[in-house]
Amino acid sequence: MTTTEHAPPVPQDGQQPGRYGQDTDATYQRAGFGAAVRRGTRPVLVVVDLTRGFTEDSFPSGADLTEVVGATAELAEAARAAQVPVVWTAISYTPAEAEGRSVTWLDKAPGMRALLEGSDAVALDPRLPQRPEDHLVIKKGASAFFGTSLAATLTGLGCDTVLVCGATTSGCVRATAVDAVQSGFPVLVPRECAGDRAQGPHDAALFDIQAKYGDVVALSDALAYLSGLPAREATQ
Repeated sequence: MTTTEHAPPVPQDGQQPGRYGQDTDATYQRAGFGAAVRRGTRPVLVVVDLTRGFTEDSFPSGADLTEVVGATAELAEAARAAQVPVVWTAISYTPAEAEGRSVTWLDKAPGMRALLEGSDAVALDPRLPQRPEDHLVIKKGASAFFGTSLAATLTGLGCDTVLVCGATTSGCVRATAVDAVQSGFPVLVPRECAGDRAQGPHDAALFDIQAKYGDVVALSDALAYLSGLPAREATQ
């Protein structure tokens, strides 16, 4: 299924109350959650795990994320037009990792053992506009930052804001958003560009991201942000 609809949990000017009701909104506002993040002038687009194993429902680990893939492709093209770097991530395991006990996460989520390097499941969705100049991060866990060089890469590129897209919202997208802000990067998550296997976990994850870790925004907002960036010489 494609899951793209969500209302922000903490209402701001012109927004409707959150999906979980006014009492929940009031509780989070009283706790001081949900403030808007600052937006820098050198963002990066990080597309998390939009591989066939997640975007096609013919794979046990996947769902039909056609709309998410389409929205993300549009955002990636807008990023290129604004000379914003694009980073793709994929979960991929060697046979030794998939069949052994070295990756503890696979004991909890054994279905992920099918994400073997070189298999169709770990290939980026062919509908996405990947280019040779893009960065590709291969990861073993949920977060695109954990155990990878992503933070160093973003620092080297001079990035100051991270737009996070991909799948699944409740798993790798949320984990990446959390680690991005913990690494010092303000986070934006375009809601049409995130998807999950089920609506409930998707909604809960977007609620959590909006309340504590980043801004969940409309695709139109993200596109306007990219188009309004000051010109820069080139993507490194």
